[in-house]
Amino acid sequence: MVALQGDPARIEALAARYGLACGSDARFALRLTPDGLELAGGEAEYGAPVRVDFVAGRADHRRRFGGGRGQLVARACGFKPGVVPSIIDATAGLGRDAFVLASLGAQVLMIERVGAIAALLEDGLNRAALSAEVAPIAARMRLCHGDAAGRLAEMVAASGVVPQVVHLDPMFPHRDKRALVKKEMRLFRELADTDDDAPRLLEAALDVATHRVVVKRPKGAASLAGPAPQHVVEEKNSRYDLYVHRALR
Repeated sequence: MVALQGDPARIEALAARYGLACGSDARFALRLTPDGLELAGGEAEYGAPVRVDFVAGRADHRRRFGGGRGQLVARACGFKPGVVPSIIDATAGLGRDAFVLASLGAQVLMIERVGAIAALLEDGLNRAALSAEVAPIAARMRLCHGDAAGRLAEMVAASGVVPQVVHLDPMFPHRDKRALVKKEMRLFRELADTDDDAPRLLEAALDVATHRVVVKRPKGAASLAGPAPQHVVEEKNSRYDLYVHRALR
């Protein structure tokens, strides 16, 4: 459960839209602030509150200096001269990869199953729409809340988006507790509970993608259970497994 804090009418609307259960004993708080909606846990364990910001900070720096089509995610998704694919980001998270892809011109449908995270994405998109510089990028990003592993075909059909590429970024495998992941990821793990359905999500993605599915993995980690990827693109710490139906042209 997540404690909801802020303007009662807006909080009530968010709770209804994203199926958020509120409890006084909740470990996390979703609260409205002057800077936008944020999700917070105990700072010692989970770090600073999490907020989606497509206008400033990390997103702005990556948009300006991240390397454009040379970035690993862009190469994996098939960007090349004359080719800008339509993309389903079925594990949207905080929308960082979706924003990069949209900044390169792609129409991106973001699917996020965790209600509190979907609420952050909605708030981030709403604030981005107020920025003259970023609004055209945000306009290429759409949000859908739901379980892609179980309802991907249904959600894609309802969206009207042609899913040339499906992008998956399943939660990285759990590490030994002695090697703690960064605090933000601890928060995600507790909210998402598990990504044991990643092989089922891959199967669903392969059914709906018209051209390719790309799956982000830590370098050295096993591929998801299922068919073997036909290609791999990688950098120092991560890679993408590519499952290709046909070439993007």
